[in-house]
Amino acid sequence: MAQNYNPRDIDEKWQQRWATDGLYEVKDESSRPQFYALTMFPYTSGDLHIGHWYTMAPSDVYARFKRMQGYNVLHPMGFDAFGLPAENAAISHGIHPYEWTMRNIENMRRQLKSMGAMYDWRREVITCLPEYYRWTQWLFLKLYHAGLAYRAGAAVNWCPRCQTVLANEQVVGEGCCDRCGTTVTKKALEQWFFRITRYAEELLDYGGLDWPERTKAMQRNWIGKSEGAEISFRLDDPGTEQKEIRVFTTRPDTIFGVTFFLLAPENPLVRRLTAREHKAEVDEYVAWCRQQAEYERVAPGREKTGVFLGSYVINPLSGEQVPIWITDYVLPTYGTGAVMAVPAHDERDFAFARKFNLPVRMVIAPPDWPGEELAEAYTGPGIMVNSAGFSGMPSEQGYEAICDLLEKEGRGKRTVTYRLRDWLISRQRYWGAPIPIVHCQKCGTVPVPEEDLPVLLPPDAEFKPTGESPLKYSESFVNTACPGCGGLAQRETDTMDSFVCSSWYFLRYTSPQTTDAPFDDSRVKHWLPVDLYTGGAEHAVMHLFYARFFTKALRDIGLIDFDEPFTRLFNQGIIVYGEGKMSKSRGNVIAPDEYVAELGADAMRGYLMFIGPWELGGEWNDRGLVGISRWLNRVWKLVTTDYVPGAGQAEDADDAREFLHMTHKTIKKVGADLENLRFNTMLASLMEFTNYLSKIKERGAVPDSLWREAMSTLLLLMAPTAPHLAEEMWSKKGHSYSIHTRAWPEYNEDLAREEEIVLAIQIDGKLRDKVLVPASISEGEAKELALGRERVRSYINGKEVRSVIYVPQRVINIVLSPVQSG
Repeated sequence: MAQNYNPRDIDEKWQQRWATDGLYEVKDESSRPQFYALTMFPYTSGDLHIGHWYTMAPSDVYARFKRMQGYNVLHPMGFDAFGLPAENAAISHGIHPYEWTMRNIENMRRQLKSMGAMYDWRREVITCLPEYYRWTQWLFLKLYHAGLAYRAGAAVNWCPRCQTVLANEQVVGEGCCDRCGTTVTKKALEQWFFRITRYAEELLDYGGLDWPERTKAMQRNWIGKSEGAEISFRLDDPGTEQKEIRVFTTRPDTIFGVTFFLLAPENPLVRRLTAREHKAEVDEYVAWCRQQAEYERVAPGREKTGVFLGSYVINPLSGEQVPIWITDYVLPTYGTGAVMAVPAHDERDFAFARKFNLPVRMVIAPPDWPGEELAEAYTGPGIMVNSAGFSGMPSEQGYEAICDLLEKEGRGKRTVTYRLRDWLISRQRYWGAPIPIVHCQKCGTVPVPEEDLPVLLPPDAEFKPTGESPLKYSESFVNTACPGCGGLAQRETDTMDSFVCSSWYFLRYTSPQTTDAPFDDSRVKHWLPVDLYTGGAEHAVMHLFYARFFTKALRDIGLIDFDEPFTRLFNQGIIVYGEGKMSKSRGNVIAPDEYVAELGADAMRGYLMFIGPWELGGEWNDRGLVGISRWLNRVWKLVTTDYVPGAGQAEDADDAREFLHMTHKTIKKVGADLENLRFNTMLASLMEFTNYLSKIKERGAVPDSLWREAMSTLLLLMAPTAPHLAEEMWSKKGHSYSIHTRAWPEYNEDLAREEEIVLAIQIDGKLRDKVLVPASISEGEAKELALGRERVRSYINGKEVRSVIYVPQRVINIVLSPVQSG
């Protein structure tokens, strides 16, 4: 039997065989239970680096494991192919985005195949192809007809470098573009939006979902639900038609503490409410505010600025006249763009009042308040003071009482508001799905008829950014006939945010060849929702959030019958190299091709899973990869060289019993670790089992039948992690093709169960505790267990532990330092 392990030849051999045989082609009709295991598809950046492998290899291991457990597993792959990075790269290289993207896809597909993953490539989706984005446009029209897509003028986030609009979720850090890092500014444009705010409350419900708490918290924070009251303040300005301004507050119990009133500088009322003598100052301040980035305006610790308008509102409960100011920290996009300022009980209002010498009136007294003016705002609950008939009430009670009064008198109401804003999908760039809308002077905004889809991107358009959509300058694209009246009309020239394409791709995988619908209803019902979705946590408030919205919207339109796209979500960590996250922008990526060619795909797969817990990530180190390669070579030698029973000594019944225990314990442990995505400890168990088998082989300590059974078990346990090596050795051992169609081995609970012993715990030679432990407990585990026992800690009681003596499987003795006499 050949002894040399040549991973390059083995990888190529079996990848070709699997592809020829269609081993991983997924049949929709199956008697087996279905399982949809999906990994976030990659952006077409050009090359897969180790970070991509870290996302995809472990998820493939899990998919293979579920298949061996008897599931009919759908584990597809495709490419997220529209968007700014591809367009910018194409511009810099002087080629068309389509050519750049498809060239990248070809290379990335080759790299993905070298991984040996069980992707059914017949189901591949590529979002930039007309056969895909035709249905992205079709879904846009469905949302439009349902009132969930609309066009409106808005002050939008603008990236000067990318020359396009950004959604709120794409502005990160200190107000920077998430793609290029440029500081984002504001620009007034007519834009298309999806009405995601209609689903704000439902998007807060994660019932039935197994998602990381961190991701749910990020989404809840983005939605920003606030409960409070909307209160009407009457305008004390007879020259203004509008008679009131409504504000939202979470603290209606502080209404008697309002000493000034704030408007966003962009509020349309500012011009009408500005007194003549304040006009010049106000105009100058408004112009200044428009130049400020939103993150700067609300940054903690920023010095407060503002201007008095020379006009007033009337407090609805106290009847007081309250001066109106404008300030940059009130944003037009949040709430009503107006704030009732209560400086005694809000930190920003307090700083503003101190800056401009405005009154600070205490209306919620903290516990044991001596009646003196506080040095800072008090934001907690307390007893209401200086609040007319409500004084003396606990603030929680006062909250309800004041809301009752406001509602009774028609001056306010309890309400809920959200920080979430509608999803802005317009992009002034070429490389995206065209928005299927026509603008006609006679008919207005007209949707493109479904039978005329797709609206194709013109291949000859100039795609370099100018601040306007490149499609605007393509006469062959823009000029068209109105679908309504047949007259001259113009196409919408904005393209869609690429996140629209990725908000439904998981549906298309179920039937990518369907030509008369975005997906086949019966296959979606068969496969969806996704059982396990894996990918990066950085997508929490964009892709994951948008996909949830899309699913709920399509449900309400009647296209699907479930509420959530992904039942279980797992966010893997990141690979660090050179003390930073591996990414092309940092220039610290490691390409896998050279390592795979030298050491094989299985070594790369194994190392990435052994590097640390999958959710935490780890640091790349070539030595660790070499270590995994050596282990695979040891497995190769262990399996492919002959076993000689009784080579070192006579067979022993105790050896056979221990052998069966180790085998079944390993089956149990590896299966449990895989089910819980604990790949690093799964591999540790396989390595431990390999070492044990090597010692048994040296001694020939068990019958040949047991050895052969253990070899088959080892290969089956390794098959998800090292599919090429396992397939090759399975074949060499004379088994029928393929190991990847075999069932996952079962364990016997009685054989897998650890033998237990009673471990005595002594302190200074005196018995103080007993504990039942596995007989295989190590010295380190025994010491840690003993020192952590509550009864033992009570005897130690702060004394210094001088030493810990361990007698295997019998006793552990904790020796304390003698107490020094004074």
